[in-house]
Amino acid sequence: MSYAENLWLFFVLLFGIIAVPGMDMLFVLANALTGGSNRGLAATAGIMLGGAVHTLNGAIGVGLLMHFVPMLFTPLLLAGAAYMAYIGISLMRSSITVGDNGPAGSRSAWKAFRQGMITCLINPKAYLFILAVYPQFLKPAYGPIWMQATIMGLLTVATQAAVYGGLAVTAGRSRGLLVDNPQATILAGRAAGLLLFAVSVFTAWEGLRAA
Repeated sequence: MSYAENLWLFFVLLFGIIAVPGMDMLFVLANALTGGSNRGLAATAGIMLGGAVHTLNGAIGVGLLMHFVPMLFTPLLLAGAAYMAYIGISLMRSSITVGDNGPAGSRSAWKAFRQGMITCLINPKAYLFILAVYPQFLKPAYGPIWMQATIMGLLTVATQAAVYGGLAVTAGRSRGLLVDNPQATILAGRAAGLLLFAVSVFTAWEGLRAA
């Protein structure tokens, strides 16, 4: 297999992982619906930074470490699930209303960025991806590992930007329909929180069952 074919196969797997609804996607959707496109894009930027860190981790061998010390995986998975459950519960308990100068402010955007980064960093799906996929595509035969990892990292960030950024813009535009309907906004925020909480519970259950 040539390097180009190897990279194309990596992209197909990467796109499939990112496009499947999970914690990152639900987090972006929740922020875009309750805070507008700006906050959704801020959450996306945080997730992109987290994706870059995951790429670095894969390059320096965290995947191998977790392969040889598998007991580290379950605590990380449960930590990620607990954090997402916390965000979900916070949204379910909130009564968010949308206004022209409301939740889309810079402070909320900065908070969405930070939480997006943390969400990605502790997302168990990302660790599974590194553990299962990275060792198959980082090969000395294709050149320096750091260069391959850089290319894969840029591809990861670009794919996250396209998928999550597109979702943030689309959901943010629909937010305009909620400005004059506070009750619908509250329900949308709480529904997003419920989805995040449900995903976190399922993730924790899968992790405990596999332990």
